[in-house]
Amino acid sequence: MGLNGLDLGIVVLYMIGVTLFGLRFRGAAQTLKGYFLADNAIPWWAISLSIVAAETSTLTIISVPGIAYDGNFSFLQLVFGFLIGRIVVSFLFIPRYFSGHLVTAYQLMEQRFGQRLRTLTAGIFLVTRAAAEGVRVFAVAIVVRIALGGMLTGLSDLQRDVAAIAVVTVLTLIYTFEGGIRAAIWTDVLQQTVYVTGTIVGLFTVLHLVPGGWSSVHAIAGGAGKFRILDFSWNPTVKYTFWSGIIGGAFLTMASHGTDQLIVQRLLAARSERQSKLALIMSGAAILIQFSLFLLIGAMLFVYYRISPPAHAFARTDTIFPEFVVTHMPHGISGLLIAAILAAAMSNLSAAVNSLSSIAIVDFYARLRPQSSERQRMRLSRLAIIVWGLVLFALALIARHGGRVIEVGLSIASVAYGALLGVFLLGVLTRRATERGAIVGMVCGFALDLYLWLGTPISFTWYVVLGSAVTFIVGYAASCAPRPAVAPELVGNENANR
Repeated sequence: MGLNGLDLGIVVLYMIGVTLFGLRFRGAAQTLKGYFLADNAIPWWAISLSIVAAETSTLTIISVPGIAYDGNFSFLQLVFGFLIGRIVVSFLFIPRYFSGHLVTAYQLMEQRFGQRLRTLTAGIFLVTRAAAEGVRVFAVAIVVRIALGGMLTGLSDLQRDVAAIAVVTVLTLIYTFEGGIRAAIWTDVLQQTVYVTGTIVGLFTVLHLVPGGWSSVHAIAGGAGKFRILDFSWNPTVKYTFWSGIIGGAFLTMASHGTDQLIVQRLLAARSERQSKLALIMSGAAILIQFSLFLLIGAMLFVYYRISPPAHAFARTDTIFPEFVVTHMPHGISGLLIAAILAAAMSNLSAAVNSLSSIAIVDFYARLRPQSSERQRMRLSRLAIIVWGLVLFALALIARHGGRVIEVGLSIASVAYGALLGVFLLGVLTRRATERGAIVGMVCGFALDLYLWLGTPISFTWYVVLGSAVTFIVGYAASCAPRPAVAPELVGNENANR
């Protein structure tokens, strides 16, 4: 069927509308803290919705239904771990961040260890977050290519991808450049409302289109094992098991929500420590409901295509939901759903460029140029937003050659998360750990996760667990190990030099 003028009109009006809404916050930030933390003036419920929006990208909306279509509901085991991880972060990390009056997560590393470790952790965040976000931004191209495929017959796939990613990137950068984190959070609230509403409308529309309705879905999907959640196997190569979900999911969330500036920045924008904790924990309930909706849509699509087989095999499971939206949804609803998917993309992109910019300015420029004025830092902060937007644009094009996008994105992030979480745990849970030992531990933990990713079939759900354990153990051992003895004559020479 394809999109028509009504659908395209809804998409265009939405994207223009959300950009204008974000521009309402231009000029609100006059200081670096105001630009990156909104002067701690954001209520907990807005931060909670913003957290969900920031971690829910286009790849989540299009990939998770494909997981249920191709498998079952076992992905929810990972979400159960997400809930546990949020509780740990609330009581372990958030108090430390608020007691230190910090702007970025990595300032805590300097307070505890020193400048070298702050630089190392911030640098790892910049590299790996940018790589992971490039994969997320690429998901926009998948949607637009399907939605406008019939209208862009004169363009190659590369040209379509460039155009789609460029439009979303430019519109997002406009309001993020002007309003900073305040604009990002409040547009997140709007975008979250839009794509959840769109998802619910889509779910009932799919249910209506399935012959026999819920009875058919329950019988066919249930008979095929689509509603199966629990898998108690210990096989580390299986992505979604009870153990990898509860343990791996908890560690993954402890890292992503406790050490990753993308989320920590939102937590630090809360009015108080108590509101920050409440925002984080309540976001867990929203995530559970949201992923359940996406998985249920995937099971329904499995039933629909079992009854009415598609004209051609799907090239990748990421395309199943957007293709269904474009070809089978009633006009108007399909436009709303495409707008909802793009809303998630804009929300996630604004979060990414804002967090990357805050690290570049606060953890690097301001520390290397302490004499710089607040005005200079504000000007460079806005410039950094544009630079990181261009970087993510380029990385999104490189990501065109990856696999299932949600798992590629999680894998890249998990490689760094193990080392980051391990060193943060060293700093929070121990007093004997030293900067030298922590750096040694980080190098070992990062190397292990890199090897697990590139050289073994072990699932990404275990990367953070293993990487953080090695970082913590090696880092603590290296901190406790005695330094090599210095020859007496060298000590004498050193004293003479003094």
